[in-house]
Amino acid sequence: MNDIEQAPFRGIHEECGVFGVYGVPNAAEITYYGLHSLQHRGQEGCGIVSVNDDGQLRRVKGQGLVTEVFNNDNLSTLKGSMAMGHVRYSTTGGGGIENVQPFLFRHNSGDFALAHNGNLVNSVQLRKYLEDRGSLFQSTSDSEILAHLIKKDPLERKTPRIFPIMEALNMIEGAFAFLIMTQNRIYACRDKYGLRPLSLGRIGEGYVVSSETCAFSVIGAEYVRDIEPGEIVTIDHHGVRSRKYSEYQRHAMCAMEYIYFSRPDSDIENVNVHTFRKESGKLLFKESPADADIVIGVPDSSLSAAMGYSEASGLPYEMGLIKNKYIGRTFIQPSQEMRDKGVKMKLSPVRSIVEGKRVVLIDDSIVRGTTSRRIVRMLREAGATEVHVRIASPMIKSPCFYGVDISTYDELLCAHRTLQEACETIEADTLAFLSESALYEAGKRSDLCLACFSGKYPTALYSSIEEANKEGKF
Repeated sequence: MNDIEQAPFRGIHEECGVFGVYGVPNAAEITYYGLHSLQHRGQEGCGIVSVNDDGQLRRVKGQGLVTEVFNNDNLSTLKGSMAMGHVRYSTTGGGGIENVQPFLFRHNSGDFALAHNGNLVNSVQLRKYLEDRGSLFQSTSDSEILAHLIKKDPLERKTPRIFPIMEALNMIEGAFAFLIMTQNRIYACRDKYGLRPLSLGRIGEGYVVSSETCAFSVIGAEYVRDIEPGEIVTIDHHGVRSRKYSEYQRHAMCAMEYIYFSRPDSDIENVNVHTFRKESGKLLFKESPADADIVIGVPDSSLSAAMGYSEASGLPYEMGLIKNKYIGRTFIQPSQEMRDKGVKMKLSPVRSIVEGKRVVLIDDSIVRGTTSRRIVRMLREAGATEVHVRIASPMIKSPCFYGVDISTYDELLCAHRTLQEACETIEADTLAFLSESALYEAGKRSDLCLACFSGKYPTALYSSIEEANKEGKF
């Protein structure tokens, strides 16, 4: 038994999602539906903060899914026409109710709430800087750091709040989409590298801000535009105002947003996610054709790429794998035997479709390889004569430090293996990956963050992260 076989099942996890509403009656209810649309970005916990007509900030948060945390009773306590919410998958700081956002801060210059999608790479240095100046943290999340930076001056600030926010944003480094809500307005902030998505929409006489545009359609909002890298958008009774906090600007969107994280019906920087994935599937066939009978995709994020591969190859696209949509947290602790069947609980092969067939299996990515090998084995057990694995992204060779749960170097299938060795490890007949250049072509883009594929990070990596990586913490 090799190291990859001993490891427990775990794939890539989503980051987080943020959603805000200004100037709309029952804003918390709209936020609830917005968060429900962003549930795929985080299932660990969620929360909503609203501002009532008296300017008071109220919060409801909890661990679990949106439908588990919120109900008519607690939503009815969140009055007002302004609200913001968050769905969480833990990144820096880990889990626990204290890390569930939005964070709510009481301060003599005015209460405010904060929610964050992403990860700060200089959080260790900033936390020490702030603690040395008297800050006390109520969570282990790096997201709380921004709030302390905004309030780091012990004297009550006489300048508008936008200026300390800009100063704070210029002190943090990494990937982020921040929402900050005060008694009167919402600030929407995006990192200067453009690593995380954030979009502005219009609903009635008010506005919404969301990590993904898929949340707009469910609430009847109209997409207006993306928040630009290095931009702060202020939404209040004046309408929408824009300010740049940094002159440096890149559009290095995380490629995994297109490949895996985002919903197919979302548009990211004017590129539809389904269209991107389908085009990447076509390019995957062009680069790595397979002599086979049928094409199947791993549900759900790989189905668009499988459709593209099928269309380009002329091979029929079949539903050879069915996903159990109701698998999730369980009230019983599974035995080791049931844990070993983890993939079978999530995915089931359709024997009548794959039996006697040479199968092209399309997946969006391979991180550790454990799941890929189990799926290959399942397909063979169901009667597939050959399994040719095609991956609609390049080899993942490096960890991510920007809020994506991609493992240590030692756990990554492709970090220390050749293509042939990776193929043998997952027990496929053949294995091929999409090129980096095809990702640019699929999205008609000139810039993307490909750090997990290339090892070229768009930001500086601080010594604390490099040391943590050596210790196996990343």
